[in-house]
Amino acid sequence: MPNAPLLPDLTARARTVAHPSRPAGSCACGSATLSDRPDATVVRHGDTVAKAHAPGTDPADLTARLAVAARLPGLLLPPLGPTPAPLHGRLVTSWPYGTPVDPDDPEAAPWEAAGTLLARLHRTPVASWGTVPPMRGPEKAARAVAVLRAAALRHPATGPVLTAWTTLPAWARAEAPAPGAPALCHGDLHLGQLVRHPAPDGPWRLIDVDDLGTGVPAWDLARPAAWYACGLLPPEDWLRFLTAYRAADGPAVPPDAPGGHGDPWPALDVPARTLTVQSAARAVTKAAAAGRPLDEVERSLVDACARMGSLPPPLAVPATP
Repeated sequence: MPNAPLLPDLTARARTVAHPSRPAGSCACGSATLSDRPDATVVRHGDTVAKAHAPGTDPADLTARLAVAARLPGLLLPPLGPTPAPLHGRLVTSWPYGTPVDPDDPEAAPWEAAGTLLARLHRTPVASWGTVPPMRGPEKAARAVAVLRAAALRHPATGPVLTAWTTLPAWARAEAPAPGAPALCHGDLHLGQLVRHPAPDGPWRLIDVDDLGTGVPAWDLARPAAWYACGLLPPEDWLRFLTAYRAADGPAVPPDAPGGHGDPWPALDVPARTLTVQSAARAVTKAAAAGRPLDEVERSLVDACARMGSLPPPLAVPATP
């Protein structure tokens, strides 16, 4: 049944995983759709979550990423099975439910937990683990720019974004191997990738293994760094995140030191620029498709791209307090 709707069958899959020996309809657990996008559909039944990954996801790479998560239950939410299962042309994985970050309580945002978890992830030795796929961060940035080129060439904000893209080195555009020794990276770090497990008040864990793999560890700091540089993340929140990462001996940036020797920006500049371009490309593409003007946040991202295209590196950022 290739044309059968994915969502009800994915919900049934979550219910079966939650209650493998109980007939359908015999539990009082509720079901809910947590996300329904072309690249990921996620449903919950009771304490179980089922995720349909993006079409075209490589089954071997996803299986390898699941194995990493299973081996690091103190850092990553462990899956409920070792291999994905097919459903309507998509690969489906099952997970325990975790309590997400509350977007309405920014003061409680777990920046310290995010920094600490990332540092521990980056320090994880994986040389003896067999094949671990590359982290997909640069690939996703390149895809966002390609979509912008195809969909929004006449939008006035497209030019600054594409010009900024050309200033980036080849590795950041997924055109060459990344420099330096690779580390285990999350690949798509933002606060939506943290949950408390066991819910509702257990320790924080990282979720979403779709981009997990080996690469440049500074990439995982790039989104908060970019938002800080663009004035979208308060300095105190950036400092909470960076201080926690350094306190846990994260290798992406040098340790803090007097006299400026611990300046993180030489390491973060290129990844932060790349995430700025990626975010701006997605913003312009969405605005063009909807026929609407850019909002304030989207305009800030495009303005940052315009500065990147006209000024030499490093990326101008506000001083860390």
